[in-house]
Amino acid sequence: MSAATATRSRLTLRHQDHAALFQCGAMRLRISFCSPACVRVTYTQGREFQSRPSRIVVAAQPSVPFRVSQDEQSYLLSTPALSVKVEKDTGALSYLLPDGALLTREPERGGKWLTPKKIFRSVFAQDAAITASSSVDGLRASAVEAEQVFDRDAFEAKLEFCFAPDEALFGLGSHEEGYGNLRGRSRELYQQNLKAVVPFFVSSRGYGVLLDCGSLMTFHDDAHGAYWWADAVEELDFYLIGGGTLDNTMRGYHALTGAAPMLPKWAFGYIQSKERYVTAEEMLDVVREYRRRKIPLDAVVLDWKSWPNGSGWGQKSFDPARFPEPERFTAELHRLGARLMVSVWPAMTGGCPDQKELLREHLMLGNQSTYNAFLPEARSIYWQQAERGLFRKGVDAWWCDCTEPFESDWHGAVKPEPHLRLLENTQQAKRYLDAAEINLYSLLHSQGIYEGQRAADSSKRVLNLTRSSYAGQHRYATVTWNGDISAAWETLRRCIPEGVNFCASGEPYWTVDIGGFFVGYDPSLWFWRGDFPEGCRGLTSSDALEPDANDRGCQDRGYWELYTRWLQYAAFLPMFRSHGTDAAREIWRFGEEGTLFYNVIARYIRLRYELLPYIYSLAAAVTREGSPMLRAVALQFPNDARTHDLLDEYLFGPSLLVCPVTEPMYFLPGSRPAQHAKHSVQHAPYSRSVYLPAGRRWFDFWTNAGFEGGQRIQAHAPLETLPIFVPEGSILPMSEAVEHVGQQPDAPYEIRVFTGQDARFTLYEDSGDGYEYERGAFSLIELLWRQKDRRLTIGRRKGSFAGMTPRREWRIVLISDARCARHSVAYTGEEVQIGY
Repeated sequence: MSAATATRSRLTLRHQDHAALFQCGAMRLRISFCSPACVRVTYTQGREFQSRPSRIVVAAQPSVPFRVSQDEQSYLLSTPALSVKVEKDTGALSYLLPDGALLTREPERGGKWLTPKKIFRSVFAQDAAITASSSVDGLRASAVEAEQVFDRDAFEAKLEFCFAPDEALFGLGSHEEGYGNLRGRSRELYQQNLKAVVPFFVSSRGYGVLLDCGSLMTFHDDAHGAYWWADAVEELDFYLIGGGTLDNTMRGYHALTGAAPMLPKWAFGYIQSKERYVTAEEMLDVVREYRRRKIPLDAVVLDWKSWPNGSGWGQKSFDPARFPEPERFTAELHRLGARLMVSVWPAMTGGCPDQKELLREHLMLGNQSTYNAFLPEARSIYWQQAERGLFRKGVDAWWCDCTEPFESDWHGAVKPEPHLRLLENTQQAKRYLDAAEINLYSLLHSQGIYEGQRAADSSKRVLNLTRSSYAGQHRYATVTWNGDISAAWETLRRCIPEGVNFCASGEPYWTVDIGGFFVGYDPSLWFWRGDFPEGCRGLTSSDALEPDANDRGCQDRGYWELYTRWLQYAAFLPMFRSHGTDAAREIWRFGEEGTLFYNVIARYIRLRYELLPYIYSLAAAVTREGSPMLRAVALQFPNDARTHDLLDEYLFGPSLLVCPVTEPMYFLPGSRPAQHAKHSVQHAPYSRSVYLPAGRRWFDFWTNAGFEGGQRIQAHAPLETLPIFVPEGSILPMSEAVEHVGQQPDAPYEIRVFTGQDARFTLYEDSGDGYEYERGAFSLIELLWRQKDRRLTIGRRKGSFAGMTPRREWRIVLISDARCARHSVAYTGEEVQIGY
């Protein structure tokens, strides 16, 4: 708060509408509480506070009372859960727990800074020349010239922090560097193919900070200081959520930004994709082959080019030559128990009908190609096009690709330096979008898809896989993946902490291209840097009418090992999806039944389905409570400092510590045997180091062997074994593997109880699709283990829904130090108690 410091004037306080308003000269500070544990801070200079609605925060701002006290140096604003101390001389803020313990604070000199800035916008002539270009990431259009005119006065903003020495930070979306704990790191926060930005971070000290800003930002905790910088704001506006625990902090984030709707149950099964399936018959053949082999599968994905050849890019309809009867095609997929996801793009070129319609309505951005998702009428027409051409034909889900539509660095043999990439991408975005909103395109695009489908059909839940993200986007049923990554062990290693950071940002659903998007190597493109060229074909031809008969998949056994390890990891992500270019990814591309790689891939696909009762209940907890599925170990065990810098372990829900293998043990690129491989691949006894957090005993998921926490162990990790550990005091509901989620709704449950501490789990069930759950059509069953009494209680079922299984066999497995006690009951909805 620079002016207050410079003049040594002191803040004055007055109250207005349940907010505290502080003023010192031109500087104005407003503090209000959104809940007892959440405070909103707004800071401006020389103007009134803004009244326009937020793009990010959608919750009505409740009027939460607070107490005010003061002494000579400061004011203290307090609720029963949180206090904010405001220094009278500088406006510096400190955030305190009810017992006076410090959560975090700003520097004593004052940590909020605004620098006046002029915002310009582009004005494009009606007859502006448009150039078209093509890249691996699709077609692009760009206006040759634009006039820059003054739009308004705004600010650059800076918010400083004083983090504690023992504090760990996570969040701010997913990026490509592979950072875990953000202490000592910096982040450049703009949207790009390999960056999905979310302006929210959480601390191991039990709080989170949300910056309500849509512009370019940077975050620093390095030699430059500890601060958040924003390129263009009308005022500095942020929220601190003092939840105390990860779950409470996430609950506060979702209270501000909206609840995540339930995704369809099939979205948590296995999804097969590639760049790209060419015809309807090819996709049906893939599903039929999975069914013949009895390998579970719930969806197939049609990547770019569903539209007719020669019709221009991005038309939202099926090619009549390759998909001659789309309704019959989707009906046959549904008969086989599979769903269809189709890729749609925000850009349209070549004079296709969808582009022409949006141009007629003056709803395109300045490049005449990308629709203006910031306008409700543009979102409405875009949805109507998708509904006419795809949704009415039976399409089940959306893949909203390239939702950072002005990415401009996807070219060249040499990767640009980070500061040059930032400038290149953000300057291109600012040509067409407001500088204060260049990060928000995906959020608005997702809103249009969600609201359009909700209005059109309540029987089918929205599912939108999208490459970009932002705070609050989860309320539009989105899953974000981490872009077009390359097939390399280092890339797999980096995925693990980046996924943890994305979900620590409050956005619950994240995934990857299993095996990496680019498998081979193209020396002319900096991003096409896979390590396994053998058998790779490159991109599918844009005018292909039939699938490539020579695409037999990558033949490099080094890639087979990497793919298998990647698939093991992805089986414990919110979405389980295989995709990429260069080579097909179906299971039979990695051998045949009875061979090592095939068998391991099949094993983990089936394991995913065995875990569906657990996974679907986690999804319900996302919707009902904001609880994250993917968790940083440090945020679950904040008092164990040794967890703060773990990069290769994470928690999938509260009960599974997942420890992926991220180095080759059998083969190197070129099918060369790894140096330490044994004579027989099948008998290579390999392991990896695992840290087990302190404070709990841990059970090996595979053997039930017990280990004390607070130590590193060597975990058995041959190809068929992904090290997984379960903390004592856990209940893990499982079932039998099925070929798709709807195949056997009355399959028995296996309830594994890992003893040692009390345990609780809420098992959630509903119809798996549609929105009747919003009107109470679901059931909850509380499972409770009392360690002292050695008694398991299966609670009385609460609620019901159409198609509910009234009677089910429950197989109870009580696990204690490699010993198992088994018991079966027929559960009919009434309370059952089992003593041991």
